[in-house]
Amino acid sequence: MPLSERETKVLNEIREWEKHLVNYEANDLQLTYEKYLERSFALLPEKFQHQFFSVIDSWLFHLHGMIQGSQIQMDAKERILASGRVFNKDLQKIEDLRKLDIDQLQYIAMQQIARHRLYSFAQGGLAGTGGTLLLGTDIPAMAVINLRAVQLIAMTYGFEVNTPYEMMSSLRVFHTATLPPRLQKQGWAILMNDLASSNDRYFYEGTEEITDVTWLEQPIQQLFKAMVIMLFRKRIIQGIPVVSMAIGAGTNYQLTRKVTEFAQNYYQLRYLNQKEEM
Repeated sequence: MPLSERETKVLNEIREWEKHLVNYEANDLQLTYEKYLERSFALLPEKFQHQFFSVIDSWLFHLHGMIQGSQIQMDAKERILASGRVFNKDLQKIEDLRKLDIDQLQYIAMQQIARHRLYSFAQGGLAGTGGTLLLGTDIPAMAVINLRAVQLIAMTYGFEVNTPYEMMSSLRVFHTATLPPRLQKQGWAILMNDLASSNDRYFYEGTEEITDVTWLEQPIQQLFKAMVIMLFRKRIIQGIPVVSMAIGAGTNYQLTRKVTEFAQNYYQLRYLNQKEEM
């Protein structure tokens, strides 16, 4: 089925975004930091390195499953379908959302994106108060918020995330979106290769390893943010640590903005590709 003029325009916008992603060039400082991080981690025993990333991967798998099976996510799924029925009353399941046109799906997706960016902003503000408990739960909370956002964006474009292939795809989208910009093009290439080489969209045929040493930059940035918050938390204006709260809220918002933008482009591209194939 040929794409409409509007769908072609959206596809061209995605290709332009993809071009910027692929052509991003890291500066010398970023490359030096990357080499320092890799060399530092390489000093650890190889067995420990393997176990470390296996634990993180396992944690992400279980977290994904917990979110996907939670009542909150089931309610959100029903809200997405209810929003879709405003445009087409015959929608019964997530896959039926592909019957809607791109503007209708973008409208529904932007509702989910705006909501989760607000969640991240609020979470960062709370962590910015400098409380030990709130700072300690900041990284897990951000993982939940952003994984949940990726799942809901996938469902908005008609991709149910409860199959092995879609589960791995959503985890890889989350992983790639949280990488530094200079490394995202490699993750994007893996996602595109998976789409091109996989005939069976139920079982996942690629490697199940997700994280590696390059992904550690994001958690390290979150820890660095916590240190800065602790440094500025005593700078209080009318009893409120405004500076540290602004740092926490701004940092978390930008992370979710990056994740949701990446997920939006990936699932829009899949939606458009499937429409062309039909």
